[in-house]
Amino acid sequence: MASSVTIALPSIGREFAINAVTLSWIATSFILSAAVFLIPFGRIADIRGRKKVFIWGGAIFGAASVMAALAWSAEVLIAARVIQGLGGAMLFGTGTAIISSVFPPGERGRAMGINIGVTYIGLSLGPFLGGLMTQYMGWRSLFWLIALLCCLLLAVTLLKLKSEWAESRGEKFDWAGSVIYGAGLVAVIYGLSRLPDWQGFLALAAGLVTLLAFIKWETVTVSPVLDISLFRNNQVFAFSNLAAFINYSATFAVGFLLSLYLQYIRGLTPGNAGIVLVSMPVVQAIFSPLAGRLSDRIEPRMLASCGMALTAVGLFLLVFIGTDTALWYIIACQILLGGGFALFSSPNVNAVMSSVDKKALGVASATLATMRLTGQMFSLGIAMLLISLLVGRVQVTPEVYPQFILSLQIALAIFTALCIGGIFASMARGKTR
Repeated sequence: MASSVTIALPSIGREFAINAVTLSWIATSFILSAAVFLIPFGRIADIRGRKKVFIWGGAIFGAASVMAALAWSAEVLIAARVIQGLGGAMLFGTGTAIISSVFPPGERGRAMGINIGVTYIGLSLGPFLGGLMTQYMGWRSLFWLIALLCCLLLAVTLLKLKSEWAESRGEKFDWAGSVIYGAGLVAVIYGLSRLPDWQGFLALAAGLVTLLAFIKWETVTVSPVLDISLFRNNQVFAFSNLAAFINYSATFAVGFLLSLYLQYIRGLTPGNAGIVLVSMPVVQAIFSPLAGRLSDRIEPRMLASCGMALTAVGLFLLVFIGTDTALWYIIACQILLGGGFALFSSPNVNAVMSSVDKKALGVASATLATMRLTGQMFSLGIAMLLISLLVGRVQVTPEVYPQFILSLQIALAIFTALCIGGIFASMARGKTR
């Protein structure tokens, strides 16, 4: 879903005649919605059952995909993506927790590596199949395919997943904290999208104040939706999540920016652009299971920190991209990024899930997924801000190509600096074992 829709964005933009900033909301709305609901549904899964929440998430995701396929305007499509995000939160917040519930610590890294590897197989197929489907069948075919896959997901889950896990059954759910958290997160992301207008600064400030109020509330409420002590008293948990946030902040928008670059600047078809972009997730899919297995034997912080460093090198090399950069150079940089991300992701997930008790696995899984999605939103926010400042709220045409390339280069330089900082956050987590 994620990688195929990124490839389809230029085609969607042409059909609805929308500018690049509005176009980015088709990606951002899904991520924002998922981030808002992730932690609440992770907590609900711990209380009511992870399998139950997972099944409902698949059903909602499938229904929203049908709505997206039938969308008659950009506004309807964005609304469908918001509902997809809600269903996605129910899936993301429980999938990793279910695996952690089944596998003991000594085998968890291998299981997480396989899980992440399969995820990247999906990401690998996304640009390639998504590009071909967009080119020959239209972008709506992507959402019809996702709806069918959701039906398959529900069938397999109902038939094969027999157990249920709810170690916090009977505890109360923190509705007030969930509302405060969601309002704060929406305000922050909306503020980022409106910068440098004064409304953007106002919304950003209001969101940060609201999130501080959420943290204060969670420290005094009896049954918090997010146990703040996990960050305060668990160094491995805190710094592993911080490293995940930085890593996704530095990498997610690269695919979005390169998709626009390849199709607008270089004139590639969606199918050919997908072939170029497929190199990064393919490398991730190949090496993630190996990295996960290694993290059962080698300190995760060492593997993850090396992965972060390799990612920084790949980002730095992409800073020099121009109008006539060789495609082999772009592919080589993506291979470096894919290797770095594979080396970082599986060990980092293993470190997070091995640092908490079983009753908190749902919240831990949701927190890690929230770091991923908020990092992705922050990454897109940086890209959107630079495009707004340098290109403007206009469609990407040859007249603004130089400004677009400049915004791309500045974004990649910022991402490189973030990744270098992430190396220190990864090392600061201390020993897992």
